[in-house]
Amino acid sequence: MIGISRSGVYIPPTRLGIKALGGGPGEDGGPEKAVAWSDEDTLTMAVAAGSECLRGTDRLQVDALILASTSHPFKEKQGAAIIARALSLRRDVQTTDLGSSTRSGLSAIRSALDAVKAGSASRVLVIASDCRMAAPGTSMEAHLGDGAAALLIASEEVMAEFEEGYAIHDEIVDVWRSGSDSFSHSWEERFVIQEGYQPRLMEAVEGLCQKTGLALADFTKLALYAPDKRSHRTVCGKLGLDASQIQDPFFGRLGNTGTAFAPLQLIAALEGAATGDRVGVVGYGDGAEALSFRIHEQEIGTELSRGVAWHLGRRRAVGRYDQYLKARDLSTREWPTPSGPGLSATIHFRDRSDDIAFCGQKCNACGAIQFPAQRICETCFSRDDFHPISLADKIGHVVTYTKDHFFPSPNPPTLVAVCEIEGARAYLQVVDCEPDAISIGLPVEFSFRRIHEAGGRPNYYWKARPVPEHGANDPTQSPSS
Repeated sequence: MIGISRSGVYIPPTRLGIKALGGGPGEDGGPEKAVAWSDEDTLTMAVAAGSECLRGTDRLQVDALILASTSHPFKEKQGAAIIARALSLRRDVQTTDLGSSTRSGLSAIRSALDAVKAGSASRVLVIASDCRMAAPGTSMEAHLGDGAAALLIASEEVMAEFEEGYAIHDEIVDVWRSGSDSFSHSWEERFVIQEGYQPRLMEAVEGLCQKTGLALADFTKLALYAPDKRSHRTVCGKLGLDASQIQDPFFGRLGNTGTAFAPLQLIAALEGAATGDRVGVVGYGDGAEALSFRIHEQEIGTELSRGVAWHLGRRRAVGRYDQYLKARDLSTREWPTPSGPGLSATIHFRDRSDDIAFCGQKCNACGAIQFPAQRICETCFSRDDFHPISLADKIGHVVTYTKDHFFPSPNPPTLVAVCEIEGARAYLQVVDCEPDAISIGLPVEFSFRRIHEAGGRPNYYWKARPVPEHGANDPTQSPSS
């Protein structure tokens, strides 16, 4: 049996009201979309979703990692390799990037299923993550949202068994972004829907039914990609789906998250499924792809404590549109971003276990943990007698903190704290926390984020954020740095 063993999601807590686009007054409780903040991007969201998917499992059992994205921060550098290092996966894990189409999220899942079936891998982690941008003021801007979905494909402890898949390709210039473009573009809406999306999506659904011998009525839930709410409603009507069969696409709460959009809906459908249910998922982009799953053991699927519903419920509204523009680097600045080679590649290579994997060391003589790595134990003074230990999935607490009003931020102050993590101490920025909420002793967890950009490339590090159970994610609060 081959299928989905575990899942994880990440949806940024920051919400931008649709009525606030273009500088208009926001409307609390109205339609909105999830937006990555100034220190988040495709890779940071992918790490968060992947970490949630692997929570409580032996990460050394993962054999391969596939990243699907159309908004990779690098045009020539593998994102999956960065994620594998951040998640502390084995060095011999096969890493692969897929992109160029919003359909690549489902294509990555199908590739993972085929790899496990062929025996070239036992467990494959698939992550779909996108942080696409449309030009400010365009109609497309209202539809795009940010998020990531992760699925562990395996042949053991399968909660959703893969049944069959069907895919078609199509060459059409409907939605695109060239190598030199910052924003995604779309052709005239009626052409995009009538000549591209609608007929191809329906063809994929019908092809899956013919291939499996199933009728649409046999599916408990169908998770369908759509560029917008109206298009989704129209294609559901043309397929003749019953309202109970339609997985909520979350328009007005999340937005179209590109490669992650169909996988996020699939995970949401799995979270509410029962044993024996059949779930179909359909993606679109230069063609369409449809996959069918049968729920094998619903109990496994309920283990995800931070699922789609949890993430959608955790929200902070952006106060003003110009705050969003500044956070996404879409506003004119007095001083341009400095050019030059940026951070030394040699220093980055030397410190990558500290910076990317957030890996400390544990003394073999006395058991003390310290960060960053060094030759002498600070407790028993033994020399070169350590083994590495990941700090990324541990809980720490704030020892002391400061509120920096001078560090560049979309909405100062920037919170910085010394955090103790099982004896080790790290100096970290604190995010997803209002200035009045930080305190000495506050429990924190750790999140992979952008720390700055130099030399035309983003640089990453770990930041602390209050453990959600301690009330740090108050939906009434505005986003912090």
